[in-house]
Amino acid sequence: MSNRTKAMKPEDITRLFVERSNAGDAEGVAALYEQDAVMAYPPGGQTVGRAAIQALWEKVLANRPHFEPEEPLPTLVSGDLALTSTPPSDGAGARAQVVRRQPDGSWLRVLDQPEFTTPTSG
Repeated sequence: MSNRTKAMKPEDITRLFVERSNAGDAEGVAALYEQDAVMAYPPGGQTVGRAAIQALWEKVLANRPHFEPEEPLPTLVSGDLALTSTPPSDGAGARAQVVRRQPDGSWLRVLDQPEFTTPTSG
């Protein structure tokens, strides 16, 4: 991993995710996850482990999607675990992540439940 900015509070992860995704940095997005993290994506499935998460984001980011920052909901913290969430701008559901404090004081995602919506044709 390079000298990327670390998430020093749980809410930083969402901002860093948006910045890195919009820059097309799949490795940087994956670096926001613990080595054995679990992401509930693709819909109906799971992606397990940082390497698999990076491979998934390489495919997603190849299409150069643009992500908008979303205002986080209040974070719940219990010791070295935190629950972060954001309401999607389209108002459909919510996104939630469990993050864990690392030995250096930074935070990484352990569980990620993104809410991806498929555009409808019309």
